[in-house]
Amino acid sequence: MFMQRQTLVLLLCCGMTGYFGYHAIHGKHGLEARHGLQERAERLALELKGLETVRSELKREVALLDPRNPDPDFVEELARADLGYARPDERILLETDSRVAALR
Repeated sequence: MFMQRQTLVLLLCCGMTGYFGYHAIHGKHGLEARHGLQERAERLALELKGLETVRSELKREVALLDPRNPDPDFVEELARADLGYARPDERILLETDSRVAALR
């Protein structure tokens, strides 16, 4: 009787140890989940750094377009790039597709 009880307690302890050991590694808050969260945090930190760079660049551009004191060079650069403006004394060279140029 005493030996059966010791065996039962031993099996119960081994089972509980196995159960908790498994969940400590593979469980929702286990080591594997922690590793995944650390990798995700690193990726998000890199993404945040990139977004902060973009934000600072946009902030600089907004400051250059301040209505009280716009930067004339930046305004001209935007007009040329986005609207296709050019000065009357400038020559404009258009790049054509080589197949279209060969057909003419």
